Amino acid sequence: MKERCIVIPAIKKNAVIPDQLVKKLAGITLIERALNTARACASGEDIITLTDSEEISLICERSATRFILNPPLRFQSWDIVSEMRELLTGLARDYRHCIILRPSCPLLTWIDIEEAWQKYLESNGASLITVRKVQQRLWRNQSEGLEELLAETDAGQSHVVETRALIMLPLDMFASQRPRAAKTIPFFLNERGLEILGYQDWWICERLLERRHIVFVVAGYPAIGMGHVYRSLMLAHEISAHKITFVCTAQSGLAVESVASRDYHVVRQGDEPLAATVLAQRPDLVVNDFLNTSETYMRPLLQAGARCVNFEDEGPGAQLASLVINALYDASEDSPRVRCGPDYFCLRDEFVHATRNPLRSQAQTLLITFGGTDQRNETMRVLNIVESICRALGIAIRIVAGPGYAHREALEQRLRELENPLISFTWATNIMSRMMEGADLAICSAGRTVYELAHMRVPGIVLATHEREARHGFGRPRHGFAFAGLMDAVSDLKIRNLFLAMLKQKRRALYWERQNRLSFAGNKQRVIGLMLDQLEKTEDV
Repeated sequence: MKERCIVIPAIKKNAVIPDQLVKKLAGITLIERALNTARACASGEDIITLTDSEEISLICERSATRFILNPPLRFQSWDIVSEMRELLTGLARDYRHCIILRPSCPLLTWIDIEEAWQKYLESNGASLITVRKVQQRLWRNQSEGLEELLAETDAGQSHVVETRALIMLPLDMFASQRPRAAKTIPFFLNERGLEILGYQDWWICERLLERRHIVFVVAGYPAIGMGHVYRSLMLAHEISAHKITFVCTAQSGLAVESVASRDYHVVRQGDEPLAATVLAQRPDLVVNDFLNTSETYMRPLLQAGARCVNFEDEGPGAQLASLVINALYDASEDSPRVRCGPDYFCLRDEFVHATRNPLRSQAQTLLITFGGTDQRNETMRVLNIVESICRALGIAIRIVAGPGYAHREALEQRLRELENPLISFTWATNIMSRMMEGADLAICSAGRTVYELAHMRVPGIVLATHEREARHGFGRPRHGFAFAGLMDAVSDLKIRNLFLAMLKQKRRALYWERQNRLSFAGNKQRVIGLMLDQLEKTEDV
């Protein structure tokens, strides 16, 4: 006696859409999808399709699976086990268990079947059905009104409804004429349990089946900041037609927290190579947003058929990427494969709708911000350099630190010592555009913040965190910024003198006008279009 068989009920007369079972959904008919899913779990001789259609029986024959053709057959009820009792009783002579697989749930995968099977085996004689949670009130329509079945206050409890995707049951119940198994256990499918009950369900299933899997690989921790994470989150937010997963490098605990807080599926690299973590997600497109890639990392991705879009990548692995976007660097190489310069900087939506600053006759507000981490605590250093000047001139100081800023307590203590009512401190804000509104000058690092400041028309002084950041060519006078150099190399006196120079109206007006000519509108959609173009090309790999 064999362990299990798979029965596929495929009755055309019971379809809710004409020719539903042989109509192509995302390029494959429902019956073929069911057969393909079943073949991943069982051999052809252990798959039996019950049908009333010669067309379906021919498809089964050509797929080397068994079928039972009964042209007059029509199910009269939703109790499919009772409807197929004669067939199941016959199978009880050869199999211990039966899996009933319904073609009307095309999102079901063979992995779902195997996971359900393991749960079924652990149940010790119970039957299994697939279900989904109900999170709404249910009513019964009565002649004089409605009768409440599931109250709103009960919606969070264990109320479930069956999704007609799978049934698993012991076949000895038919051999012994038992009416049913001892008990029934649930297997939650949720999204993949969507059943086609009409044209709208068909359309939704087709859209979901046509989705591709985009994996964003990011790094974010104090030493490098959170710019990579923020950009990838911004791009992912614009993509709704495809499945999105984030993979964070092993040391990127800060990135994991940030991504998870926005309800994206996130996976953290373990002891295995990063490429192995990424490939375990079975991506169609990989978006790499973490410093320089290596050939050792990139080559396995290409060999697995995934195309790669890399951001700010100057490593040897960049040569293997399908597309490289280096918005923060000048166009040393600008080709269909490598896109450089400000035309590819993506502005977040909050800045698109923000009020850009007018040129005021005198500077009234200074913004100090050094990204998401500010490991060297330049915030404190700059504050100590410029505070006395701002106090004397009545200039407000607006300090903004990111979620990875580790010097918060020390800074707050320093602010208490200064007792300057013109100083405000904001930590881990999600509305950076509001922080830039009303600012006349800024002192910042050389990352993507300079682009946002330029859009908001806030001239500033730029301090590079490291040599790589110093090569970001945008934060220069031609775009309204005075570049001071590397943080560790520039003296306090130079920062002070630059600040005094930037307070002069003539210099500020010149830099403001240069920023006023800039526009990043449309860049984000341009970049997303380039990314999705690569996704379409995966079909040819």
